[in-house]
Amino acid sequence: MTTRWLVFDYGEVICHRSTAVPAMAASVGAPVEAFDAAYWELRDAYDRGMADEEYWTRVGERAGFTVDAARSAALTAADVAGWLNTVPESLALLDDLTAAGVPLALLSNAPAAHGRAFETQPWAKYFRHLVISADHLTAKPDPEIWRVLTDRLGAAPADCAFIDDRPTNIDGARAAGLSGHVWTGPDVARGWLAAEGLLG
Repeated sequence: MTTRWLVFDYGEVICHRSTAVPAMAASVGAPVEAFDAAYWELRDAYDRGMADEEYWTRVGERAGFTVDAARSAALTAADVAGWLNTVPESLALLDDLTAAGVPLALLSNAPAAHGRAFETQPWAKYFRHLVISADHLTAKPDPEIWRVLTDRLGAAPADCAFIDDRPTNIDGARAAGLSGHVWTGPDVARGWLAAEGLLG
């Protein structure tokens, strides 16, 4: 029998959106608006493998502060911590899926530092594989990330279902042959999973 994998996104699915930007901006004396804009404008490159210090240096250039190794390390630690606030209802869903014997994997657009932190979190026990974009220098929704994922799982795309809060990433998954569900909350996801035969 073919194994049916269920693959989860992390940010704003398993965890809440980070609220750390104002405190990080204050720590370097930067305007919150400028810091926030640079933080997000450069995030895709960071998720694709840009080094921590290069990322924060570029954020600083745009937001008006300087970065050395110590400041980079402090900002990275604060940023990682900001993305570790998990959603209890999402963890309950993962627990139920695990109890039902569904094989789970994680596919997250995230910097390498975040990936290493994720590996140490209690919720990591639910996942047989954690695929972090920066480790592979590619990211959702690019075609290459789905090849990385299915190779890691040893599965055909048709045997993988993917959940993500961003429609563009679900479109990418479907184009690669996976089935997909746009996450709007755990209750709606449970209905989709039941329809997919992955949860009773």
